[in-house]
Amino acid sequence: MNGTPRERGRDRDAEGRARNARPRDGLGRPLPYGVEGVPRQPEGVVRGPAETVREAQRLLDAGMPFHAHEVFEDAWKSGPEEQRELWQGLAQLAVGLTHGARGNAAGGARLLRRGADRIETGWPGAEPYGIDVAGLAGWARDLAARLERPPVAGRTPVPDAAAEAPRLLRER
Repeated sequence: MNGTPRERGRDRDAEGRARNARPRDGLGRPLPYGVEGVPRQPEGVVRGPAETVREAQRLLDAGMPFHAHEVFEDAWKSGPEEQRELWQGLAQLAVGLTHGARGNAAGGARLLRRGADRIETGWPGAEPYGIDVAGLAGWARDLAARLERPPVAGRTPVPDAAAEAPRLLRER
């Protein structure tokens, strides 16, 4: 096998780990090489909980739930074990919204319910870092139910990810 990883059709970093360098749109869908996409979230950023929530909310509000999921993924990978369920559940909510906006209603509904269950089970009645666990779980189940309704011809279940974005913190 001669040539660089890119020449062989595979994107790899210097250590040989898979790294997809294709540009992406706002919902994380791959675009053709050479097309300008949305800037990707840097991987492995260590943020505190408040910064994680702020950055994820900014991305959700911008209609970029796929990118918000990457922020939550960094939090679960770098944070304490006892917080893993929270960040994983929030990542699932963001990916569920992503799938709904991409037109994958069944996958979106499944992830939204899984994320809602995860955050409620791990944090019953709590509001860690001000995160509205009960409100988010309710939002996720409502959106999942809408995604599972029979489709209306010519309509995407989630036409605007930004308009559907949840509020992570309880509004006071």
